[in-house]
Amino acid sequence: MKPNDAARSGPKSGSRDNSRDNSKPNAKPKSAGGDRRLGDFLCFAIYSANLAFGRAYRQGLDDLGLTYPQWIAIVALWEQDGQTVSELGEKMFLESNTLTPILKKLESMGYLRRQRDPADERQVRVSLTDEGRRLREKGMHMNLVASTGLKPDEFARLQENVVALRDNLIKATAEEA
Repeated sequence: MKPNDAARSGPKSGSRDNSRDNSKPNAKPKSAGGDRRLGDFLCFAIYSANLAFGRAYRQGLDDLGLTYPQWIAIVALWEQDGQTVSELGEKMFLESNTLTPILKKLESMGYLRRQRDPADERQVRVSLTDEGRRLREKGMHMNLVASTGLKPDEFARLQENVVALRDNLIKATAEEA
């Protein structure tokens, strides 16, 4: 191995430093103490972009009378109706104690039904009502590609990269557990 090959291949297995975000490993320190600033962290860039997406969706969601997690549940059920609560939670990256109040609210609004699975009473299946399907159609006008300032192909590539990043982080944390 050449001297620079080790640097290019990244840290060796088991020698991870999980104490900080290494998104700009060669960046020069920007503060007097030598620590990087908040804006230097990839995790903060993604977190703050998520908040900006929430603000960009706000008017459309307000028009529908929904929160962002409620909207995501509607879309996920539109893609695959009749999921169990645990399947839906996995898809939305939510624990059942967080997801259940969202589903109860959507049910009280008339957008979905929760029913015990006759084949396995321990499971609760969630399905959209006709009103829930109509709601999804009303909300499909919320397309923020143009709002991002990215060309459609750049947007698609960024989305693929963020999904790969998420999946790699999930895999890395699962291996550590």
